[in-house]
Amino acid sequence: MLFSIIVSLIILLYCLAILALIYGFKKVTTINYLGLKPKTKFSIIVPFRNEAENLPVLLESLSKLKYPIELLEVILVDDESEEEFQVSSFKFQVSVIKNIRVSNSPKKDAIVTAMQIVNSNWVITTDADCIVPGNWLLTLDNYIQLHDVAMIAGAVTYACNNSFLHQFQQLDLASLQGATIGSFGINKGFICNGANFAYTRSFFQELNGFEGNDKIASGDDVFLLQKAIAKSPKKVHYLKSENNIVTTKPQSNWESLFYQRVRWASKTSSYQSSFGKGLGLIVFAGNLSWVLILGSWFLGLSTFQNTILVCTFKFTVDTILIYKTNHFLSKKKKQYLLLSSIFYPFFSTSVALYSLFGKYEWKGRKFTK
Repeated sequence: MLFSIIVSLIILLYCLAILALIYGFKKVTTINYLGLKPKTKFSIIVPFRNEAENLPVLLESLSKLKYPIELLEVILVDDESEEEFQVSSFKFQVSVIKNIRVSNSPKKDAIVTAMQIVNSNWVITTDADCIVPGNWLLTLDNYIQLHDVAMIAGAVTYACNNSFLHQFQQLDLASLQGATIGSFGINKGFICNGANFAYTRSFFQELNGFEGNDKIASGDDVFLLQKAIAKSPKKVHYLKSENNIVTTKPQSNWESLFYQRVRWASKTSSYQSSFGKGLGLIVFAGNLSWVLILGSWFLGLSTFQNTILVCTFKFTVDTILIYKTNHFLSKKKKQYLLLSSIFYPFFSTSVALYSLFGKYEWKGRKFTK
């Protein structure tokens, strides 16, 4: 009896947290204005390691940007690739430089290395396996012209096939993007994605870059965002625009997906944001409680009615957030939603528990927390 009450209270708290994110998601206005003449010069920084297959696709998408080439430069930072990447001729400026390693974080080092040669105040980071939309920079430029802003977070989605592995990742990413947008909507922004992240060089320097978290291998996006919000929250915005959604590749197998999510989860305990830490704990507790109550039902320790009630509440709020976010990200019909919702709590709790003690692989290297 006491177990059921505790689990029910945890699920209730979880549902209230997700409802707050749903409310926040609705509060963030969608902006697709493109009417101003472009003025902002951008430096796009792309850290990479062994991405000879993906980089030409990214560069091709950059070549299709509807933006003046004189206001654009691309800096590719090679982090000890096994083969040297040769850049084809493009109308815009493309530089390939070697990463200068000084910390435990290759990606942060790559961004700092590129910062030494950028020719503009505004920089954007993205990943080698991404594709950007044609109005990406124009949307950012127009937003910058209309707002007093020094840092802008944007959306990321997956290019998926119909397999359960890919659809599961898309639904998972939709929940993460929903939490991202929703947290900004309630003025509690704490997370973003480095595949679509823009900020001024002067603001980066004002924040002392990645100082204080460079011992953590990943988190070039999240930790910088949280430092920025702690210092100047009004200068940090989320740009919710269909013209500003970057597309990336999902992981190709379950092992890679597990390690990627472990890498993401391992950062949570180092968050500067107390809201982010609290939400992470609530989400973990909610998923663990779902697993425990399902297990207790199988063992005859919980009633069927109580189990169904708890599962229904959690499934409902999760579905609302995922539906709203996925509709914004892709407009494509969701597949395997019920199956993913059943499997996700087991996957999520395994990732969270493993991230406390285990190692993970990233770009052919092994890292500890």
